[in-house]
Amino acid sequence: MAKQQIILLPKTQLLLKDLGEKLHLARLRRNITAKLEAERAGISIATLSQIEKGSPTVAIGSYVQVLVTLGLEQDLLQVAADDELGRKLQDAGLPQRARASKRHR
Repeated sequence: MAKQQIILLPKTQLLLKDLGEKLHLARLRRNITAKLEAERAGISIATLSQIEKGSPTVAIGSYVQVLVTLGLEQDLLQVAADDELGRKLQDAGLPQRARASKRHR
């Protein structure tokens, strides 16, 4: 069975490429070989190479495993941590409280 072609917007392609490059540089700064990183992450060297190129066909779990082995898993927790736009949209959709009628005494 052939793999389904993934079509990404150019902005998304750039994001993945940037992520891959950052993971590559983080590995080099730690002086870890590709072979050792792949072993630690439980993936093949070919998969690690695809991750470092920002391939959209690699499972997100493999990306996360590389983050973990590099000690960068806390960075992943920052995703949508401060969702300012989401909060504004949520607040805009909140129903307005209806005023209670005044009671006559």
